[in-house]
Amino acid sequence: MDTARGSFLRSSIFFSFAEKYTLLLLGMGGAMAIARLLTPAEIGLYSVGAVLVGLAQAVRDFGVGQYLTQEKDLTVEKMRAALAVSLAVAAILGALVLLGSGGVARFYHEPRLEAVLQLLALNFFLIPFSALTLSLLRRQLRFSALYLVNTAHGATHLIVSVSLALLGFSYRSLAWAALLATVAALFASLLVRPAGLPWLPGLRGSRPIVLFGAMSTSGGLIDEAGVAAPELIIGKMIGLDAVGLFGKATGLLNIFNQAIASAISPVIFALFSAQARAGHDTRAAYLATVSYMTVIAWPFFIVMGLMAFPLLRLLYGPQWDAAVPLVRLMCCSSALYSMFSMARYLFVATGNVGAQARLDAIAAPVRIAAVVLAAPFGLAWVAWAVVLGAAFRSWLTWRYLKQLAGLDLAAMLASVRKSLLVAAATAPAPLAVLCLMPPEPARCLLPLLVAAGGALLGWLAGVVLFKHDIAHELVLLRRQVWPLAGGDAHPD
Repeated sequence: MDTARGSFLRSSIFFSFAEKYTLLLLGMGGAMAIARLLTPAEIGLYSVGAVLVGLAQAVRDFGVGQYLTQEKDLTVEKMRAALAVSLAVAAILGALVLLGSGGVARFYHEPRLEAVLQLLALNFFLIPFSALTLSLLRRQLRFSALYLVNTAHGATHLIVSVSLALLGFSYRSLAWAALLATVAALFASLLVRPAGLPWLPGLRGSRPIVLFGAMSTSGGLIDEAGVAAPELIIGKMIGLDAVGLFGKATGLLNIFNQAIASAISPVIFALFSAQARAGHDTRAAYLATVSYMTVIAWPFFIVMGLMAFPLLRLLYGPQWDAAVPLVRLMCCSSALYSMFSMARYLFVATGNVGAQARLDAIAAPVRIAAVVLAAPFGLAWVAWAVVLGAAFRSWLTWRYLKQLAGLDLAAMLASVRKSLLVAAATAPAPLAVLCLMPPEPARCLLPLLVAAGGALLGWLAGVVLFKHDIAHELVLLRRQVWPLAGGDAHPD
């Protein structure tokens, strides 16, 4: 990779991380406040509605964003066709959610769910107007502009949700926050709208987009169904308070996705797509991505699993203690799947959309079936079912990587060997804390700080000692930050 391209890629990753960390801070601040203002049942009620709408959202994009990113010859005609497809699909889905809200509320024996779904359905009619802008910004790697749009969304959601919860809007505060955040993002997207993006839709050239979207969306919808299944099944078979607990556990695990994976994935997808368009081999890029992902993910989930109790207690309060064993179990599956989480972007970027759809079609039903069988026995069994589903999906993804990308086991193990050693160097500190100063309800902060600080030192020592590739990026980061802190621009 030449110097200019490497600098541009690092700049893109910087703004992508800045965006995700800003959203993470806003989201965590809102979640901490809402967890203390609303009960698990109230949050569970909104969660069921949000998960159901999330299933429809998986169809709403209809692969248009991926199409715009990977299309080799993107013309104004194709962009107008993409806008037309996006508007049509969103309008149909919004109408379906509005019409079906009453039936869903009766199915869950929860009349309040109807109002939640109706408010969330309005998002469908607004999102397409900003969605194409965001897709083109990603194609152009303009992550500073994406930062503006998504920060407007996150800040609005935080302010509205907390303000309305304080005013007594209960579960409705979250639904209103989602709607008004979409409005804020729409206005922000107008400020950074790419030149040449058409304002009007057009039908000419829409057939290839529809075919691409049908293939892409079928897999994405099935995958989203597998992700959403636990909360929907728990809500029906166990109760809304259990949905709240499970959602809080998965929300804590999703900190990694929000802080790391979601920041990397837009850049990685654009990089995979660019290399595929140029005819380059994407295997080396994928293996490097796995190496970087696992050296962060494995230590992260080790610390989170061991420190689940003080984390939940400090972030959300004592009413969420029952989620601790769920977090510990599902950390295992999250750590395992971190090796394969970027495979989706590789498959789509290299034109293997059908393979990704087949993978989703096989993996999601296994996960759903496992959760259905486990739900009658309680939340802990549901967590075990999630672990089983993730293990099966990881194995299946590996088979597709071997077949489509030509990866072999030796290369994969070599890419994660140093990450495993770094993870081993991270674990002693939190383990020592559990043995010598275990966290208690009245003493959570100090053990957590000691465990996190010791784990960070162990991680840094492991990265240097075992010469992990990420050490090079840390050196570059130090050279960039040092002058800003008032040091010599060339400290070496």
